[in-house]
Amino acid sequence: MGLPTLLGLGLALALDAGAVAVAASLQLRRVNWAQTFRVVFAFGGFQFLMPLLGWATGTGVSASMRFFHPWAAFILLLGVGGHMLWDSFRPRTITDPARDPTRGWTLGFLALATSLDAYAVGLSFAFLEYSVWLPATVIGLVTAVVTAACMRLGSHLGRWFGRRLDAAGGLILIALGVKILLEHL
Repeated sequence: MGLPTLLGLGLALALDAGAVAVAASLQLRRVNWAQTFRVVFAFGGFQFLMPLLGWATGTGVSASMRFFHPWAAFILLLGVGGHMLWDSFRPRTITDPARDPTRGWTLGFLALATSLDAYAVGLSFAFLEYSVWLPATVIGLVTAVVTAACMRLGSHLGRWFGRRLDAAGGLILIALGVKILLEHL
């Protein structure tokens, strides 16, 4: 598999993570470098590890995982997106700041939900008997670059359009979850 093909695969897998990065940064409005680093590290790291895990899993459980992964992504994105949407309509006081989606369980759920397709790619590499190390590295690096750019983009949009975009970020995550589910059914 050539480098242009690997870059295309990496970009295709990174687009979901990029959309989620925009949604997360919309909720924050002002994104600092620590938040960007956490998202880039989590999303890029998961996108690197999941093909390895899929490849290691190999042949035995592939049919059941193909059925499960779109449902898992849908549930995770629906939960996080629904929470963001709910928060966007809830009145905030000065002592009740927006939650930081770049921390804790939220970040972990988002990274997992956006990397389940990379797991399936790792499974397919096992079936085709391809080495997974170079593709996993390229996928992880491309995802890191895309999510860094999308975090900055969402931050600017949040500053320009304000709190209205919190709802948009939640709707983006919900729509992404529905899209993943419909593509795999």
